[in-house]
Amino acid sequence: MTDILSIIKPSVRRVEAYTLKQLAAPIKINQNENPFDMPEAIKAAVYRRMNEKAWSRYPAFVPSPLISKLADFSGWRSDGVLVGNGSNELIEAILMVTVEKGKRVLVPQPTFTLYKLLTIILGGECEEVFLTHALEFDIQKLLEATRQADLTIICSPNNPTGSLITLSDLTSILKVTAGLVIVDEAYHEFSRQSVVPLLNDFENLIVLRTFSKAMAMAGLRVGYLLAHPRLVQEIAKAKLPYNLNIFSIAAAETAIEHFHLLQPQIDLIIQERERLYGQMQNVPGLKAFPSQANFIAFETSLDPMDVFKALYADGILVRDVSRYPMLDKFLRVSVGSPAENDRFLASLRKILKGAETFAYQPAD
Repeated sequence: MTDILSIIKPSVRRVEAYTLKQLAAPIKINQNENPFDMPEAIKAAVYRRMNEKAWSRYPAFVPSPLISKLADFSGWRSDGVLVGNGSNELIEAILMVTVEKGKRVLVPQPTFTLYKLLTIILGGECEEVFLTHALEFDIQKLLEATRQADLTIICSPNNPTGSLITLSDLTSILKVTAGLVIVDEAYHEFSRQSVVPLLNDFENLIVLRTFSKAMAMAGLRVGYLLAHPRLVQEIAKAKLPYNLNIFSIAAAETAIEHFHLLQPQIDLIIQERERLYGQMQNVPGLKAFPSQANFIAFETSLDPMDVFKALYADGILVRDVSRYPMLDKFLRVSVGSPAENDRFLASLRKILKGAETFAYQPAD
């Protein structure tokens, strides 16, 4: 009898699925979520809108009002905006319309694993350029490699390291490559930098954004893409119809209209990130790396899984990133509320008490 899995593409069978074990803890700081939730005033406005809508009807095939608001919000043209069921759907759509056998996709590593996973599933060749030992983008190596790439995908600020590519370095990359450059700006609000102004000068630039992080809407799955209208027209062909439900559309529109209520949360997260980073620098047996996102990657002199389990036993859930390239001794912590961050720091100090001071020794 034929093995039913023989029908599945070999490229799919060779890779592991992107997954996350579902664990519960009183302090959940493992998925880079906004710890403050959506302000109640925004929630109430969304509920009022939903009471006026018929749930039995499909959403608009093209949610033009939301697209118009996103254009104004981001400073880009409305015919260059595409919305998705989270930015993950848009990553998939971009790769579906570009990647096939023989296509080369350049990905800095370590980074969000979905880029490489989808590239391999679609039959493309994933070329990796590793970050520096300080976990910054290696611009010279990227410049050399991107000349031959069909697509270059840069997460900035990068997940899980928090490193940021400068506008001048990105401009250099855009000038030397004949391929597309995708910049995933899922965390851009926490860096106070965006590459969107470069869209005016480079037709090969695609920018991805999400409502899941700073906009406190991870549970509603809204993302959007900014690019030249000709690219948007082609990428849209791989997007599923009616991909955003009426609740998510209403929530996204309302969040944009009331962004002034979200901005103080973002400012506090940035403030807490800097406080958390500073405090982590003084914990023996640990090295925290600077971040421009809402999380911090840190290296520990102890086995990272031992630290992870000890934190979890203390009611604190962080992210184990030790299987990522270059990060075999690392964990990642999302910036929580001030009280959550204090609990995390106290637990971390208790766990690492007596550990040898971490002597950071970059490899040659």
